Amino acid sequence: MTKTASDGVGLTKQAYGLAQDLMTPNATVYWADMLVSVALMWGGVVVAATTSNLAIGLAAGLVGVLALYRALSFIHELTHIRDDEAPGFRLGWNVLVGVPLMTPSLMYEGVHNVHHVKDRFGTALDPEYLPLSRFTPFKLAGFLFVALLAPLGVILRSAVLVPLSFVIPSLRRMVRGRLSALMINPDFVREDVDRWRREWVIQDIACWLWSWTVIGATIAGWLPLRGVLTGLAVFALATFLNQARTLAAHHWDNDGGKMTLDEQFLDSVNVPPPNVLSALWAPVGLRYHALHHLLPRLPYHNLGKAHARLAQALAADSIYHRASERGLFPALADLFRRAGGKVPADQPAR
Repeated sequence: MTKTASDGVGLTKQAYGLAQDLMTPNATVYWADMLVSVALMWGGVVVAATTSNLAIGLAAGLVGVLALYRALSFIHELTHIRDDEAPGFRLGWNVLVGVPLMTPSLMYEGVHNVHHVKDRFGTALDPEYLPLSRFTPFKLAGFLFVALLAPLGVILRSAVLVPLSFVIPSLRRMVRGRLSALMINPDFVREDVDRWRREWVIQDIACWLWSWTVIGATIAGWLPLRGVLTGLAVFALATFLNQARTLAAHHWDNDGGKMTLDEQFLDSVNVPPPNVLSALWAPVGLRYHALHHLLPRLPYHNLGKAHARLAQALAADSIYHRASERGLFPALADLFRRAGGKVPADQPAR
């Protein structure tokens, strides 16, 4: 057995040594997975919006929610793969998913990578971190349920704020700096507002035109109102599920100070097999979140193989084994328990 690492650097080297042959993305897997997810997403919405059978409608809606969530989750992979590793995938994803859902890849590119900067993780400069375990249970519940409003937020951004920002420079800066990032830290401001890429401008314009097209077609009666409302409901439930997954992705214990690599890893969570449902509520490799923080460039389709190797090769006292949770509900229950201040004094929150 491999000896346990004494620090995060050592654990990272061990992990890379065990998984270095798994670091190359498979473009065929990316395309096939995304296309099937998109087909199930739109198929589920269409069936749910047109059937008169309640059971079929609910089943189709559930398929639509899970497929939309999976398709949208590829935005995370786009921040970690190069264009030459999956040719055309970034454009294809934006055309089929990002623009129709008014959540283009620009909203994660240049943002998520900051979350992986070792000196920023868990600090006030991290766009994807808040000390959520310090929240009250009521505030934590508010953080969870506000995700249901995400569809309204992206419509407001695309249909109103983006077009206005092209004629109001000060608004454009605010849209780029604060309203063009998928983040949970309300104080985060993008640092690349003055280096906006041409493709990001194109994505913004595409979302603007798409939103006006859908709104206009609905007003004109070309799009059935039931279909639009069904689509919004499916989108809202998918973002709610993602918000629940977000709460289970870390332990959220840091109060803003810099963390060691060990502390960063132990604040992150894997929900590996034998839990099967984690593949649904944490799709596209998100159930291996702690492993992802060790090896951010490891493609999602190889995370399971890498985890199996590490779990078998690393010693029982390796901190790698301490990053796993049994499932979504145990992780959420633990977070709400700690948020409620019910952690015994001799057992500090993880």
